Amino acid sequence: MDPKWNEDQPIYRQLRDRVVAMILEEVLTDGDALPSVRNVAAEYRLNPLTVLKGYQELVDEGLVEKKRGRGMFVNEGARTKLLKAERHRFLEKEWPQVVATIERLGLDADDLLRKVESTNSSKHSGGEND
Repeated sequence: MDPKWNEDQPIYRQLRDRVVAMILEEVLTDGDALPSVRNVAAEYRLNPLTVLKGYQELVDEGLVEKKRGRGMFVNEGARTKLLKAERHRFLEKEWPQVVATIERLGLDADDLLRKVESTNSSKHSGGEND
């Protein structure tokens, strides 16, 4: 986890978002234990209640379960649930803004597809950029 905190959002929310990113990127998978509240608090110099609040949001969302005396664990299917929610959020909130930018810049589908293809081929060939 990145130890830098953004001042625009509560730390507990940023902590929650970082765990979500770790689940989406498969750093944490079904059944994996989250780092303990005590360890995260000590490592990032946070109040343990702040860490607990971030973790509790994950519990409330059904992504993580609390096992008394053992810690917090990623629920089975958490990544699938997150992907569904993130895709929906992207299509409803971000995509309309992307489309507006595409139209404003006068780009067309062929331009965009060529860029995607060149980006993908440079990733697979080990190149940085096209």
